[in-house]
This record gives sequence, C-alpha cells and structure tokens, in this order.
Amino acid sequence: MGRISDDTRARNEESIRAAMDRMLRGDLPPGGKCDLNTLATQAGVTRTAFYPEMHRDGTTRPGPYQHLAEEFDRRLKTLQEAGEILDPRLAQVSRLKEANATLKERLAKQEAELAELTEFKHRALSRIAAQHLEIERCASTPRRGARSLPSRPGSRLTARSAPAADLHKRQPNGHEAAHTMCCLEERRRWVQRSAPRSSTRRVGELRNTSSGAEP
Repeated sequence: MGRISDDTRARNEESIRAAMDRMLRGDLPPGGKCDLNTLATQAGVTRTAFYPEMHRDGTTRPGPYQHLAEEFDRRLKTLQEAGEILDPRLAQVSRLKEANATLKERLAKQEAELAELTEFKHRALSRIAAQHLEIERCASTPRRGARSLPSRPGSRLTARSAPAADLHKRQPNGHEAAHTMCCLEERRRWVQRSAPRSSTRRVGELRNTSSGAEP
C-alpha cells in the first residue's frame, strides 16, 4: 500500500469513525455484519488498512487505520459484555440457542413422562393377567355346598333353585296383580253360589242309591 497524504488520511479516519458510530448504534446495512469488513465497506477504505503491514525483510509496521480497528473491536466488545447485540445475525443465533435449550429441556421432560407411563402400563398388564388367571382358577374349582340346576328336560324349578332373573320375570306388575285378584274374587263367588246346589244334588243321589238298594 502506497503512502497517503495527511489530508487523505484525515478524511478517511473521519469516514471510518462516522461508519463506526452508525454500526455501533445498530445501523447495519442489509446482509451486513458488525465487523471490520463491513466497516471498511461503509467507510470506503480497503480492509487491509486495518491490519499491520508486512515488509520484504519480515518486519512489520502498524497499518494506517489499525488504531481505529482496535478502537472498533474494543467498543464492540464493551457493548456485547453489556448485553447489547448489534449484529442481527448474532441476535438470531442467540435466540436459536435459547429456543434449542428450551426444546431440549422439554424433550427430556417428555421422555421421563413416557418412561413412567410405560412402566405403569407394564404393571397394569401384569395385574390384569394375574386377575384373569385367578378368575379361571376359581371358575374351574367347584365350591363346597354348591347346588347345580336340574338339567333334565321338563324339570320344574322351585323358588330356591330358580335363577333370580326368572323369578324377577315371574313377578307381575300392578295391572296383572289387579286382574288376578278380580279373577280370584269371581271364582270364589262362583264357588259359593254353586256349592249348595252341588251339595243338595249329591244328597239326593245318595238317597236314591240307598232306597234302591233296600229289598
């Protein structure tokens, strides 16, 4: 890089400081980052001016605007340590890191709940299987004093041996009970009316039989 005049150096330094202030306030160009490359582009200078110059003999000397690059890095680090992220990309990376940590925590919690539910399912299935085996064992073992229902065709079930469902079916409702009572009452009256006639007719038959039997 050739030598530059003092006026050019002063104008370039002024442009670099103005671009530095804008960038450190968060005024970044679209797609740009808060770094020395963007600072050089915004100030209109070459990026190599921010770094030391190498000579052929291996010696180095500071670049013409190296002190401004160091000032930019120092101010940027101070803002970052204060919690102010100027680069939108860095802010997005920070948000993604926080979201990733939240998702990892939620995933670990869901995995723990899933393991607990799986263990509960295994315990429930084991209990159901044990209960099923106990039911089969009780069903195959006859109880002492148990009475079996008659299996002969045409056999009559008594009130003790009849199932509860059949007894419940035989119980009449209110209308059937009233009808039955009326029938019984009419039957009783008919018997009372017909009983004297039957008795008189029977006595006459007995008398005729006894008179015809005498010599």
